[in-house]
Amino acid sequence: MSANFVHLHLHTEYSLADGLVRIRPLMEAVAQSGMPAIAMTDYSNLFAMVKFYRAAVAHGIKPIIGVDTQLQGFDPDEPSHRVVLLCKDEVGYHNLTRLVTRAYLEGQHGGAPTLERSWLAQMAEGLIVLSGAQAGDVGKALLAGNKDLAHRYMAYWQRYFADNFYLELQRTGREADEAHLHAAIELAQDTGTPVVATNDVRFIARDEFEAHEVRVCIHEGRTLNDPQRPQHTSDQQYLRTPEEMAALFEDIPEALENALEIAKRCNVSLSFEGNVLPEFPVPTNNTINQYLREQANEGLDARLETIGSAGAELYTERDQAYRQRLQTELDVIISMGFAGYFLIVADFIRWAKQNGVPVGPGRGSGAGSLVAYSLRITDVDPLVYDLLFERFLNPERVSMPDFDIDFC
Repeated sequence: MSANFVHLHLHTEYSLADGLVRIRPLMEAVAQSGMPAIAMTDYSNLFAMVKFYRAAVAHGIKPIIGVDTQLQGFDPDEPSHRVVLLCKDEVGYHNLTRLVTRAYLEGQHGGAPTLERSWLAQMAEGLIVLSGAQAGDVGKALLAGNKDLAHRYMAYWQRYFADNFYLELQRTGREADEAHLHAAIELAQDTGTPVVATNDVRFIARDEFEAHEVRVCIHEGRTLNDPQRPQHTSDQQYLRTPEEMAALFEDIPEALENALEIAKRCNVSLSFEGNVLPEFPVPTNNTINQYLREQANEGLDARLETIGSAGAELYTERDQAYRQRLQTELDVIISMGFAGYFLIVADFIRWAKQNGVPVGPGRGSGAGSLVAYSLRITDVDPLVYDLLFERFLNPERVSMPDFDIDFC
C-alpha cells in the first residue's frame, strides 16, 4: 500500500440518518486521493456491504467491512457506548454478521440494536476493535476523569482482543476531541496500547455538511435553527485526503501508520457466484431429494382426495396426468438442485398458516408448478388452468426460482 493513510471509520448513506456518503462517488474520491483501501462502518448494519464491496473491487480499492455500533456497559443501567468493529478475515466477517443479527433480535434498547459484552467476547475471533474515540467506553471514562473505570474497560479489551484493540483518536473540531486525545495517548502509553487516527467520516466533501444536518434534523424532528438541537457532527467530518490527515496528525505519526497497518491486516474475500441456501433438515436415512419426492407425492394424494378421485384401484386418466406432471417437475427441480428451496418455502408458508398469518394463494409464474400446489406453497391447480411449469423453472433458465408470496 503506497498511501500513508486509510479511513477506517466511515458512514455511508445506508446509515440512514447518520451518513451522506454514496458508494460510487466515494470510490471515485478514494481512487482520486490515492488511498489503497477504505472501510465501511455503517451504524449497526451491513446493508451496504455487497454494493460497497463490489464497487471497491471494481475501482481497484481494497474493501474493509465493519460496523459502528452500540455496546452495553458493565452496569445494566449504564448508557451504551459506541464501538467500531472491523473484519480481519472470513471468520471475523461471519462473527460480525452474527453479532449484528443478534443485536437486532435480542439487544434492542430504546430502539437501538445493542451488543452485549458477553456476545462480543464469545465472537472475538477475526475482529479488530477501534475504541469509538470519545463516544466509546474508554473515552467516556477518560473524559469523566474516571481513570479506574477506563483501566477496567481496558482490561476487558486486552483480555479478549489483545493486539486487535486500538485506541481511536479524532480531530474533527468537536468539543472534547483534544481532551480525549491527550488522555487516550497517556492511557496508551501506560498500557502499551496502539492508537489509530480516524475522521469519523459522514460526507465526502466539506460543503455537504449542511445537507447532512438537514437529514439529521428530519430524523430527529427538529429544525436547523433550533437552539436546543444537539450538535453530533462537525463540518470537518468529510473524506479528508491522506495529506490532510498527515497535517492534522503530524505530531502523532504512529496513529496514521497504524491506520495503514490495520488496513493491511483486514483481508476479507467474498464470492457472489452461485446460490447458497440454508440446509433443510430431513429425517434420518433420507436424502433431501427423496424427502421432497415423498412430501410432494403425499401432498398430491391429499389434493386429489379433495377433488374426489384418489383412492380408486385404477387411477383415472386425469389422475395419471397429475402423477406424470408431478414426476416431470420433480425431476427438473432435483436435477437443478432446488429441492431444499421448495421445502424451505413450504415450511415457512405452513408455519404462517398454522399461526394465523394470512397467506395469499400464489402469484406469478410459480403458480404453474404442481409440486408447489402439492406442497401447499400455492393454492391454484395448474392443470385446471393450463399453467406452464416451464415459465417458472426449466433447465435452460439457470437462475433461482422465485415464488411471489403475499403475507399480511
